[in-house]
Formats: sequence, C-alpha cells, structure tokens
Amino acid sequence: MNKNKILELLKTVNYPGFSRDIVSFGMVDDVSIDGDTINVRLKITTQNEEKKSAVIDSVNQVIGETNSFKNIKVTVKEGAPSSPQPQAPQSPEQQPPPPLNGVKHIIAVASGKGGVGKSTVAANLALCIKNTGHSVGLLDLDIYGPSLPIVMGIQEQPELTQDRKLIPLVHLGMKIMSFGFISGNQTPVIWRGPLVSRMTEQFFRDVEWGELDYLILDLPPGTGDIHLTLTQKLKIDGVVIVTTPQDIALADVRKGADMFKKVHTPVLGVIENMSGLFIKGKVDKGSHVTIEGKQPKIDPDGQFSIRIDLFKRGGGQSESERLNVPLLGEIPLAQEIMEATDAGEPIVSKTPESHVSKIYQSIAEKVMNALN
Repeated sequence: MNKNKILELLKTVNYPGFSRDIVSFGMVDDVSIDGDTINVRLKITTQNEEKKSAVIDSVNQVIGETNSFKNIKVTVKEGAPSSPQPQAPQSPEQQPPPPLNGVKHIIAVASGKGGVGKSTVAANLALCIKNTGHSVGLLDLDIYGPSLPIVMGIQEQPELTQDRKLIPLVHLGMKIMSFGFISGNQTPVIWRGPLVSRMTEQFFRDVEWGELDYLILDLPPGTGDIHLTLTQKLKIDGVVIVTTPQDIALADVRKGADMFKKVHTPVLGVIENMSGLFIKGKVDKGSHVTIEGKQPKIDPDGQFSIRIDLFKRGGGQSESERLNVPLLGEIPLAQEIMEATDAGEPIVSKTPESHVSKIYQSIAEKVMNALN
C-alpha cells in the first residue's frame, strides 16, 4: 500500500462535527512508509483535545483495518499555531464552505430589495442555461414569500425518497424546488431568524438533485439570515445582482453587493430590470407622433418603437462600475413579460424569439463565460 492509497483511505475520516474529511481540510501534513511502519503526521490547530483524540483514533482505526502495517504512528505536528493564520487557515471554521454533491456550479440571483423582478430573472436565466444543453436545477429559497410556483405555473407537491429526501419537480426540462411547494403559497410563514437558517440549510441539503451542471438559487431580498447561512454552509460560485434604476433600489443593492464581497462570494455582474418602457405602434403614412416630448422614427409602413425611461437610466451601469463587474444586461418593462409570468410560463419558454428573450440569452452567455 503506497502513500496515495493511504491518502484516499484518510478521506473517509471526517473532522468531528463536520461532513468534510481531514484531507480536504488540509490536516494531513505528511505520510511516510518505512517497511511495515507507517507514520502519519497531522496538523490540527484546535485546542479541543477531545477532537484531536477522535481524529487520531479514527486514523489508527482505518489504517489498522487494512492489516498492511505492524506499526502505526500518528502524531500531531509540533509548533502548530494555536489559531489559524489569515493566509493559510487550517481549522474547519476558517475553511471555505463545501460544494453540493453532484452539482458543478451554483449561481445565486439576489437583490437588495423586493419587487425588482428577481424571481422572473432567475427563472428565465435558468431556462436560457438549460437551452444551451446543460442540466439545470432551480431552487427558490425565499421562505417568507416564495414566487417560483407562480412564475413557473406549478402547484404540485414533491415526493420523498426512502431516506426522506425531497425529489425536485421536473418542469420545462429543469429540476425545480420551492418552499412554496411544501407550505402552500397562501400560507404565511412567521419564523424567527435561527429557525429560518436551520430550515434553509436543511432545504438545500435534503433535496435529491442528482447530477447538475448548474443550480440557480433564487434568494430572498435583503441581507438576512438566509444569505449568511448560504455563504457559510454552501460553496457559491458567483452571485448575480438584480436592481431597478431608482436610487432607493440602488442603495439597497449596494448593501447586498458589499455583503457578498465581505463573505468572499464573487459578484458576476449586475442586471438592470424594468429598464425603460418600449412602446410600439403604427400610424398612417405621413403622420407624426409625439410621446413624452419625443418623436420616434417611423418606418415606411408606419411602424414605430420608442423607449420611455419611467424612472431613470444608468443606475445599473453605475453600480456595475462601482463594483468593477460587468453590466450583464438591461431588461425593459414589457407587457409580454407580464403576460408570460402571469400565465405561469417564463417568456424564454413562451416566446423564445422575442427581443426580451434574446436579452436573457445574452445575459446567460455572459454569466457562463464569467464562471468558465
């Protein structure tokens, strides 16, 4: 038995209280083999002697069960710092959160305030990524106000596996899960923060996602307990920030974006939703039309289209520049988006060739390129 096989064997030893092994935590400092003697040197910085002893006993046990060595020597490296160094953290508390089994990439869609169309963006973004040939999951983590059942037009309840894990619903070629599928969208949720945090972790851990290329998280608005739980317990590859052009929305976006930077979650870019209103119309040949003081260009058939900025313009651009991240796209206010959402079928599915759907497709391409 060589060193590599020993390291593979030690990956079965989890640090007490964690679902992560001592090899991935960087606690195995060295393994040396001399005939029928094996020396394993550990690097454990905790002052908790019970945890140290538990790890040493587990290492002795798994190696001893191979019957490959007469002498097994497990030592803890002398002179190890009593607390992790900032540049080279060693304790589980300082390690980055683990990934979700079977999921290659996790992207969060977040907003600083409610009512900016975040769930609509998340659903359409997930569909665009799915349409490129990837396997995609969509998870609605807004426990207080889940919108995904309405946006996707789903009112079913998920089934359970034999080991009590939730089976996501399959709709439009994606695996989908929302707290609204369980609680019912008409039921108000009145929970304190700690209970919400526990429920959030249980919700994404106890769903049988299988193998996925991308999992899109539809986060609740703000910077509360759910966001902190996610960044501490789950490896998120990047977050997309959704805003509207108004100053009050941008002020909340800044708080949310700064929070993700503090917890070392990459911000992939900003999406400005409800970015202007496009008005289309038709007039008789030779006629003139004025809308909000603007005169649109009229083609030979009398067709015209004009953009009206109901709020303001450029907020998403300025925030993306402040964060030094790209402006992923500007999605206009459009009746077709409202009609598709109210019908329970995202616009990317309902009218994939529309102007708005192509904006979403462009955003999805930029997000995937940012990860790759």
